[in-house]
Amino acid sequence: MSKNISIIGTGIMGYPMAQNISKFYKLKAYNRSYIKSKNLKSYNIYICRTIEQVCENCDFLITMLPGDKEVLDISKKLSVHMKKNSTIIDMSSTKVTTAQKVYTLLKKKNINFLDAPVSGGPEGAKKASLAIMVGGDAKIYEKSKKLLRTMGSPTLVGSNGSGQIAKLCNQIIVGVTIGAVAEAIILFEKNGEKPTKLIEALKGGLADSLILKNHGLRMIKRDFKARGKNSTHLKDMQNILELSKKLNIELPLSRVVKKMFKNLCDRNLSNYDHSSIYKEISKK
Repeated sequence: MSKNISIIGTGIMGYPMAQNISKFYKLKAYNRSYIKSKNLKSYNIYICRTIEQVCENCDFLITMLPGDKEVLDISKKLSVHMKKNSTIIDMSSTKVTTAQKVYTLLKKKNINFLDAPVSGGPEGAKKASLAIMVGGDAKIYEKSKKLLRTMGSPTLVGSNGSGQIAKLCNQIIVGVTIGAVAEAIILFEKNGEKPTKLIEALKGGLADSLILKNHGLRMIKRDFKARGKNSTHLKDMQNILELSKKLNIELPLSRVVKKMFKNLCDRNLSNYDHSSIYKEISKK
């Protein structure tokens, strides 16, 4: 039996995710700003004007939203309009406590919930190659897996909230690695060499990575058009340190990276790509 799928949030990530879902499922979409979703009509996606419309007769609903406030606000509305035994999959990046609050809210209404944040950025969303970190009930995950696979590679990492914990761990590695790549590029440039040769030379070695190839090239080209915003990564680093404080553990590298992203945001570079940490380290 075919399932009715909906998505809320068709921004830089949600838009290509919707395109990929529509290749396999009949899809409805809703975005607070209609202009960001209207062109999805050409993919045979039905564009809804209201929350009620997008929830009507929906079996699985995906949310891809900017942050905690938006997720909490929309979840209250979804708890009213989604039918019993339907499933909401939040693919936004939020605090662990937000995922837990939403789970508790929806459970009271007999609505299933998975927290399933992603990594891979807009390119991963376009290629349907996102890493999808899922927290929640194993039975609900199994029922949702086929849908999730239209967007990337899902993994159930644990119970409710653990998807968001995995995403924070991802952001530690990404943030620290972007900073390390920036330092390496700067050191090589200051020696008067072409940094593209550095990326070529490190290919296949232990230092090779997607971040070296992609973010490193952005630094070399000074291409800081946002794929992942500094403001978003700052939010993630703040959430990481908030959780580490709660667990009474010290994460010194995360603290340094958080300070760098805060400095960039304080310099009115909030909407620059997070590879612009290069500018913070090079003092440019």
